[in-house]
Amino acid sequence: MESREGKEPGSSKPFLTLLLASPRGFCAGVERAVRMVELALTKFGAPVYVRHEIVHNRFVVDRLRRLGAIFIDQLSEAPEGAHVIFSAHGVARCVAEEAEERHLVSLDATCPLVSKVHVEARQHFRQGREIVLVGHAGHPEVEGTMGQLPDGAITLIQCLDDVAKFVPKNPDRLAFITQTTLSVDDAAQIVSALKRRFPNVAGPRKEDICYATTNRQEALKRIAPESDCVLVVGAPNSSNSQRLVDVALRAGAKHASLIQSAAEIDWQALRDAHVVSLTAGASAPETLVEDVIAALRAHFDLDIREAAGARESVIFNVPRALAV
Repeated sequence: MESREGKEPGSSKPFLTLLLASPRGFCAGVERAVRMVELALTKFGAPVYVRHEIVHNRFVVDRLRRLGAIFIDQLSEAPEGAHVIFSAHGVARCVAEEAEERHLVSLDATCPLVSKVHVEARQHFRQGREIVLVGHAGHPEVEGTMGQLPDGAITLIQCLDDVAKFVPKNPDRLAFITQTTLSVDDAAQIVSALKRRFPNVAGPRKEDICYATTNRQEALKRIAPESDCVLVVGAPNSSNSQRLVDVALRAGAKHASLIQSAAEIDWQALRDAHVVSLTAGASAPETLVEDVIAALRAHFDLDIREAAGARESVIFNVPRALAV
């Protein structure tokens, strides 16, 4: 680990080692989605309508709102002919069809790795397979994926108990797909249970959990065991951020908490801490991490160490309609 600063001579503040997970924060899919809103506002002017939060982070959403984006829950809230952007989580096919019927100019910011899962689902369906989706009920990505096919074509599996209770129409014509932001370990357990019960179940050629989710969890696993406390910067409705808290505790951290910003730091929990780890979910901007570091520096003499992790070079291009 690279140490970035040490204790100030003569300081009365307690000493704290801060381990920074790497990689952390924005992934390529989030960067693309946010960039799409920015480019749409520049090219078409305000307002541009965005169906649901473009990504699960209120600070990102609030900044885009200030630039002129209007966030809506239903397409009916956008006037006919308006520019509408679908969020990074993906949408059901009926949403895209409704946009076309209402003559809305739609731009799809669905993460390409989520779109990959949509393609897999449609391929399995065309091949006559019954499909199970490993994921969390109510998450926009799950709703969008299940909405790719007719009702009943996809069964949601959330836990090992669901695997045990599931009765397929034909065990030999079964396939599984997964939400991209799951706990890698939890998903592996559920998929293993599916394969034990249904040895002929078909799966993706390359796993559906995205590279960014995997990298952030693996980075945290390396530093959590030596941590008195882990701080995860992210939103409560962010699946990948919530999973980072779970990963930290399972990896051996004494305490872990999800915070949206520096204002939510529980200083009492850090009172006796000597080592704190800090990471951020894939939809949390680095500026929020910097704010947390500044807040910690005000209370402690920090020895900041950045942990070496996977290098991410993935870039997803924006649609040609928005290319500059």
